[in-house]
Amino acid sequence: MAFIEFKDVTKTYTAGQISVTALRGASFSIEKGEICVIVGESGAGKTTLLNILGGMDALSSGSILLDGKEISGFSSRQLTAYRRHDIGFVFQFYNLIQNLTALENVELSSQISQNPLDAAETLADVGLAERMHNFPAGLSGGEQQRVAIARALAKNPKLLLCDEPTGALDYATGKQILKLLQQTSKKTGMTVVIITHNQALTAMADRIVRMKSGTVTHVETNKNPLPVDDIEW
Repeated sequence: MAFIEFKDVTKTYTAGQISVTALRGASFSIEKGEICVIVGESGAGKTTLLNILGGMDALSSGSILLDGKEISGFSSRQLTAYRRHDIGFVFQFYNLIQNLTALENVELSSQISQNPLDAAETLADVGLAERMHNFPAGLSGGEQQRVAIARALAKNPKLLLCDEPTGALDYATGKQILKLLQQTSKKTGMTVVIITHNQALTAMADRIVRMKSGTVTHVETNKNPLPVDDIEW
């Protein structure tokens, strides 16, 4: 059994008389420790898929298993525990608390985890040992995203979900963030899922899920992922 299994997942949103199907029969699997890049244009259903996998949205039909547990059948209380303990989130916009230092932002996350990593050590691991007492307003965009990644990693999650993590960053800083994600996965064995519209990023992935108009059109494995430093776009 794969670490993550999406089985015929459909998601339909209904508002009054209008229904919109954001996902149609999506099926794929991801092995433990892989970097999976989910790629597709805007409106392809990537964020809906990520939100369902992260327990932030419910599917309409189908099933999802993570580490042998059917999360699609979880109660509200079980989903809260799942988001708290098993999932780390990194978003395009950093969602840091502005009146807390970098260290305090990371400590907030580690305090709700069952088996957290040390917040200061995690910030040092992402290159912010000298910046941990700065407030977000005193950090660059790339530094703020590093804090966001440290916050997610400090929970010591089973799965790291990244929603366009370089979308608000310039090219050079974006490459630094992707390199950090790739190095973290290799170092810790953490499973990482990245959604993006940038086709070039598929070169860094162990597994690629291609989406279009709410459907998974192709799934492929990449036996020779490239280091991020070798990827240009």
